[in-house]
Amino acid sequence: MTGTESNVVFFPVEDAARGVVAVLWQTLREEAAAAVQRDPALARAMNSAVLMHASFGHALSHRLAIKLADHDVDRDELLALIYGAYSDKPGLLGAAAADLQAVKDRDPSNGEVLTPFLYFKGFSALQAYRVGHWLWTMGRRHLARHIQSRISEAFAIDIHPAAVMGRGIMLDHGSGLVIGETAVVEDDVSILQNVTLGGTGKQTGDRHPKVRRGALIGAGAKILGNIEVGVGAKIGAGSVVLAPVAPYTSVVGVPARPVGKPHTALPGVTMDQSLSEPEYII
Repeated sequence: MTGTESNVVFFPVEDAARGVVAVLWQTLREEAAAAVQRDPALARAMNSAVLMHASFGHALSHRLAIKLADHDVDRDELLALIYGAYSDKPGLLGAAAADLQAVKDRDPSNGEVLTPFLYFKGFSALQAYRVGHWLWTMGRRHLARHIQSRISEAFAIDIHPAAVMGRGIMLDHGSGLVIGETAVVEDDVSILQNVTLGGTGKQTGDRHPKVRRGALIGAGAKILGNIEVGVGAKIGAGSVVLAPVAPYTSVVGVPARPVGKPHTALPGVTMDQSLSEPEYII
C-alpha cells in the first residue's frame, strides 16, 4: 500500500533544478515500489521512507530528522528546522538531488538512487551539513554546532558548519572524514574515507584547503593549510599534501609530489583512480 501523508509541506525548488528534482523523485518512488514487489518485508520501510511522502523535500526532511534526533532535539523539532531551511533556501534541494545523482553515477557498487538515499551515510551527512550551514549563515550557531555534533555521532563524519560545499559532491563511505571551518569544496568533487581537510596549528582566520571543481581525493589523504587543490586534480590515497596542487595534476606520497596528469579532465566525476608516470592506484 502506498499513500501520501496528510498536511504535506511543499517546498520551493530553484528553477534550474526543478525538472531534475522531479525526475529524481519519480525514479526514487519507482525504485522503492520495485523493492517492495521483490521483497514484501520491506513494505513498511519503503512506505515510511519514500512512498508515503508527496515530494523529495518531504521525504529527505523525514529521513534526516529520524537520523539526527536525540534527547536534546527530537524528531518533530528537527522536522520543523529542516522544513524551515528548505523553505528559506530552495537551492538546498537542488544540491541534494545533484549529490544523490552523483553517487548513482560514480559508485560502481550502486546503480540506483534508492540505496544511497536510504543507507549511504556520506549522502545523509552532506545533506545534514547543508542544514547546519544554513543555520550558521542565519546566525544560529549553537544549533548549527548541535547539528555538526549529531552528524559526527551518527555518521562518523565531521564537517564544520561554516565550511563551504558545492553540489554534485560524493563522500564515498565517509567514515573518518574531517572538513575544517574555512575549507571550500567546489562542485563535482569526490572524496573517499578518512580524508582530512585541516589546518596546521593554532592559527586563526582562513586556514583550511580550497578544493576546486572536479578534484578526486583518495582514501586517507590529509590536505593541510590554506592551500589550493586545483581544478581536476587528483590526490593519491594516504598522501599528505602541504603545498598547492596545480590544476589537472596528480600527486602522491608523504609529502605529496606530482607524478603526472589525470587521464580525464575531471577525475572527481569519472572516478578514474589510476595514476600514470609511473602507474599508481589511489
